[in-house]
Amino acid sequence: MNNDAISTALTAIRNANTRRKATIRIPATKMTARIAQISAEEGFIRSAVKHKDNGKEFSDVSLKYLGKKKDPYIAVVRRISKPGLRVYSDHREIPKILGGMGIAISPTSHGLITDREARHKKIGGEISCRIW
Repeated sequence: MNNDAISTALTAIRNANTRRKATIRIPATKMTARIAQISAEEGFIRSAVKHKDNGKEFSDVSLKYLGKKKDPYIAVVRRISKPGLRVYSDHREIPKILGGMGIAISPTSHGLITDREARHKKIGGEISCRIW
């Protein structure tokens, strides 16, 4: 049984990208909904809409593709910090993903933020995932 909602959501996005699906539905927790929202703000996905269905919350995520061949816009979605091995980083040590082309998402005391925001605000924290 998988209790890691972030890994489940990232795997669903990765699998849907491989199958070139237009939209997917992932269970919405505060973290997964915010990760989807940040991905939309950064332009990696088209949109993420949170809604309730039969008393459970879900996020409908619209994926983004390039050209007629529908090449996935997201090349890699990777979970970094896992329940069995947490990965923390100081704001000076947060890695730049592909020279700034990708993002790392970190839960901090200021909420879930991107690597750029963490460096700008000089906030370290756990590195949840990378997207590029």
